[in-house]
Amino acid sequence: MRWTVMDSPIGAFSVATGAGSVCGTRFGPVENATTEPTGEVARQAVAELRAYFAGELTDFGVPVTVPGGSEFERAVWREMTRIPYGETLTYGEVARRLGDPGAARAVGAACNRNPIPVIVPCHRIIGAGGKLVGFGGGLPRKIKLLELEAAVALPLTWS
Repeated sequence: MRWTVMDSPIGAFSVATGAGSVCGTRFGPVENATTEPTGEVARQAVAELRAYFAGELTDFGVPVTVPGGSEFERAVWREMTRIPYGETLTYGEVARRLGDPGAARAVGAACNRNPIPVIVPCHRIIGAGGKLVGFGGGLPRKIKLLELEAAVALPLTWS
């Protein structure tokens, strides 16, 4: 696994690639990360992330392999990828979609363990009543990501 760190509107952002896919992302720099992507997948990931942060990309196409996780966590992570760009769901709504309406807290725990934030968009899951609660990258980053997507999605909706 190789890490590449890049600048973004939410600060340094690191991407791990290996075996032909993205296998991790982290907020902030990672030890031994390079600033120049090595390999085709790393170049694609960095290019797509730059386009996403610039408001030019709404769907990632880079191959992704989500490592680890329980069966429930993996189901939550899959559900995250189904939330359309610029939209949100509550923890409770995700739990209901997974067939376990009482599992909102477990959904939150799975969000916290998401190994590929931004590309697997855990920032699109919010608290009941639209509250912005919990985010591994910190609430200011979550707000920035949601604002970025809203600024792009709204004009697309109205055009």
